[in-house]
Amino acid sequence: MGMSAEQEEDSRSPRDEEWPEAEKAEKLARGAALKWASGVFYRPDKLEGLGHYRSREAQRNSSIQSRLKSTVQSHLEGVSAGLEQLRSAAGDVRSVRQDLCAVRWHLLGSAEGFLRLAPLRAVVTEHAQLAAVVRALPQLSSAWRQRFYQVMQETIAAAHFKAAHVDVKGPGLGRHLATLQSNILVELRVVKDLMVPCCPPHYNILSICTHMYHQGLSDYLQDILSRDLDKQEIFMLLSWVLHVYQSPEMMGHPDLLPEVDVSTLGPLVSPEVVEQMERKYVGKVKASVTEWMRRTLEVELKEWFREEEPEMDHLGFFQSALPIIVMQMLDENIRVASLVTDSLQQKVYAMAMDELEAFLISLREALGECGKEHQKDRSMPKHYISYLLALLNNNMALSSSISTLHPGSASLAKPAEIPSSLQTALDRAQKKACRLLLEELLLDLQPLYVQLPSRKWLSGAQLVNSMCEVIDKYMRDFSHVRNPVFKFLLAESEHLVMNHYMRALMEKKMVCRSAEERIQLSTRLLQDASQLRELFHNLVREAAAPETQGPGRERADPRGDICPPGAHPPPGPSLAQPGGPGIYEEIPRHQRRAHLHPAGSAGRRLQGGPERGAGNDGTESTVPARKLPAHLQQHPGPGSGASLLPSQGQVCLRHARRSPAVCSLPWPVVSLNN
Repeated sequence: MGMSAEQEEDSRSPRDEEWPEAEKAEKLARGAALKWASGVFYRPDKLEGLGHYRSREAQRNSSIQSRLKSTVQSHLEGVSAGLEQLRSAAGDVRSVRQDLCAVRWHLLGSAEGFLRLAPLRAVVTEHAQLAAVVRALPQLSSAWRQRFYQVMQETIAAAHFKAAHVDVKGPGLGRHLATLQSNILVELRVVKDLMVPCCPPHYNILSICTHMYHQGLSDYLQDILSRDLDKQEIFMLLSWVLHVYQSPEMMGHPDLLPEVDVSTLGPLVSPEVVEQMERKYVGKVKASVTEWMRRTLEVELKEWFREEEPEMDHLGFFQSALPIIVMQMLDENIRVASLVTDSLQQKVYAMAMDELEAFLISLREALGECGKEHQKDRSMPKHYISYLLALLNNNMALSSSISTLHPGSASLAKPAEIPSSLQTALDRAQKKACRLLLEELLLDLQPLYVQLPSRKWLSGAQLVNSMCEVIDKYMRDFSHVRNPVFKFLLAESEHLVMNHYMRALMEKKMVCRSAEERIQLSTRLLQDASQLRELFHNLVREAAAPETQGPGRERADPRGDICPPGAHPPPGPSLAQPGGPGIYEEIPRHQRRAHLHPAGSAGRRLQGGPERGAGNDGTESTVPARKLPAHLQQHPGPGSGASLLPSQGQVCLRHARRSPAVCSLPWPVVSLNN
């Protein structure tokens, strides 16, 4: 099976000695084969498969030899191709060598020509030196020009934009801006007239100086705007930046045209900064308006405790200066904001609507507190009802005038809509005042209701006459308020009177001892119903007639007589029969609340134009209306130019006697005097 060591030594070939790695590999292979064979054929029964193993190994050796032959053949072919390429490269090298020898002989033949080019080489060297000198001279000139520009910029900044001692607060800011405007314009004129002829054209000295002033002023204003400015200072800066700077009064001056093109300068302050300053301005104005309205409300409530009634207009309706003052203040703030940008005007308008809503909420809360205090002592305020009626008229005046505050209201086809939240605040304040008035009526009727039913009530009409007197007194007071609130109060009063009348009858028991007493009771009920129905029917008829609008009308006696203004109908039994439907037949219950809304016919009447009301014959009667303040006339509503609001001068003159605190309140509006 194996081979001895001597045989192995004899089997070595010279190739093995040249390749020791091959000898080592062969030994390893023989050892592995011997080990495998000894393991396989160790048992005698395995010797039977020796022929099979031999044939298999023979096939494997044949396959390996075939692969080796193909591999060697491919390598030999590659070597042949390489040798062929080497032969080709050697031919190319010989060809190049011959070409280089030819070039060398040509160069040696042209040596004399190179000697003749020596003067040209010297000229080229001299030209290169001159070019270096010239290059060093554009550099020196450019550095000098840049230094010239730098000195000019530093001088401009030091002269105008770095003066620490300059007063930029309050009126000093306006004077400082006016000084900058004048000085910059004068200096740019000097540059155009004197410096431009003295400088090379490519310096473009006027354009450079213009941009220096522009950039320096922009940085300077950015620094000022970053400070804590009040609303007056913000307004002056925004107005100057957006309107004065590029106007013909400064950078667009005819003396600077056409060399200075304003459109190439760009904005002096970025739109983002302008937006930020607008919001800051609105916040400052809002704080002032909030404080001013708080103080105005305090003064208005103090007026309620005076000995005199509130003033009346020419039609006899109670009113105060509150709506005129509030509307004029808000309108002036909106108008002043429009002098800057439309966006600022819109922001101030939105702020004004919010502040007016907050004011009405505070007013409603103050009404509630005043009503509680009045319940404790009904003698204070002395003219409690009159001032509630004045408040209702003021509320309607406010409601009708709010649309005139809307920017661009003059160009609208119809009055601008009041924001829903503000309309809700108006309605709630108005309903609160009406509720307090009806509570007063009920308190005065309550002592009479407690006598129902009784023998005294059956014996005559004195009790219902007293009720009619109380109702008539309150209706005379209510006549100092405008429609539709007067009609609403009239309808609610009828409902209140009837409701509590029936409740008083049903809460007590009264035993009729005979048929005569039962007849007397039914007659008394019919007469009371007839008298109360006639009273309210006459009141409704008077409220519908334009010639009786206002407190100066003649009042019909519930029994059919005519009472002069201020007179009470005489007591006595009522002989009048039911004269027609009461106000609850005229105004359905589900529609009565709608009469409280101030934006009806009276709302249109308050907005402007003459007052109109339907006469008995269906025609319209006209009375002259009071005009808006002068500044409000600049923003008339569509189809109107007047209002029931008097001018500011009238307010202060009329109220200086009664409301000095109102007239002395500081006006929270930016002054335009600076």
